[in-house]
Amino acid sequence: MKKTAIVTGGASGLGLAVTKKFVQSGIQTIIIGRNEENLARVATELGELCQYKVADLGKLDTIPALISEITTEYNHIDILVNNAGINLKKHFTEVSDEEFGRVVQTNMNAVFSVSREVTKVMLQAGTGCIINISSMAAQYGIPYVIAYTASKTGIEGMTRAMAVELSARGIRVNCVAPGFIKTNMSAKALDSDPERKQKVMSRTPMGKLGEPEDVAEAVYFLSSEAAKYVTGVVLPVDGGNSIGF
Repeated sequence: MKKTAIVTGGASGLGLAVTKKFVQSGIQTIIIGRNEENLARVATELGELCQYKVADLGKLDTIPALISEITTEYNHIDILVNNAGINLKKHFTEVSDEEFGRVVQTNMNAVFSVSREVTKVMLQAGTGCIINISSMAAQYGIPYVIAYTASKTGIEGMTRAMAVELSARGIRVNCVAPGFIKTNMSAKALDSDPERKQKVMSRTPMGKLGEPEDVAEAVYFLSSEAAKYVTGVVLPVDGGNSIGF
């Protein structure tokens, strides 16, 4: 039976790389995002194995109906990749409660809500796999990204708690923590901040940025039978950045 996967934020950056890997591997993949134009373009490009749903996951009250709709259409959900996220780069003292809340809402609360609803479906099948996407911001301190850091650290704690509660019931839960990966967004950010770029390179033992495909391969591994005895791990895909000196 063909597997069905949901990838949130699956139309750009790391999410798109994961979507491509899944589709190439014969997995029916539903991408969720806010920008219909982007979603439609990716779905057309990748063919019939890629479908999309337009949704703002920050609106938590819409999530149960969204997952219910997907379940009705596809009968089962085998894999969930919680990749959608937003960032905010600002001095700690300048971040408003509203800004902090908005980042946490999308990056952590929505992950909880989507996972909860998908888990209900997976529990009926007695099998499933959830992969959360974290960040180097949860591995060590990075300045000016307090809300993002809080949300991603929460994701790693949630991964472990979910794994302990769900693994005995057939659902594995793992996390991938990307290092500095070459995407349009990161390239722009680093190129405009030579000091930060130098710091990133100097503490990455492999001495280069990763490719989105490196993250996609790790996500695919964790979702596959090859990882059937792996649960509750946070896997850095970072060229050694998190242990770099």
